Amino acid sequence: MWKCPKCGRSFRNENQSHYCGKAPETIDDYIFMQDEEIRNQLHQVRDAIRDELPNAKEKISWSMPTWWLGHNIIHFAAQKKHIGLYPGPEAVAFFSKKLDAYGYRYSKGTIQIPYSDDLPLHLISEIAGWCRDTGNHA
Repeated sequence: MWKCPKCGRSFRNENQSHYCGKAPETIDDYIFMQDEEIRNQLHQVRDAIRDELPNAKEKISWSMPTWWLGHNIIHFAAQKKHIGLYPGPEAVAFFSKKLDAYGYRYSKGTIQIPYSDDLPLHLISEIAGWCRDTGNHA
């Protein structure tokens, strides 16, 4: 077990990413809590998903920005070296060829978009819409 020296919480994985202190209550809070140099990218991801899912409720779930429409549709999160997009395993499998074309790393339910890359906003929108339309979701 690893214990965070800042907040004292214990985790199974050493140096596990987490929030010390109070979790964000809104997506605006979440983005503001991130490093200034990545905030613009997070706003762009949010806008792409928001435009595709205008009827979905924005909320924080699992300490991540989440879009909800009777169930969680999609999440994203700021990680150390990438933005994590969490559309669920069916979406990742369905979009795997496009993700391969971009050279993105992905695994069951997770897509890693490096901060150093241009954001594939059209693809993010497409994935969010697919999750909504098919009922396959995070």
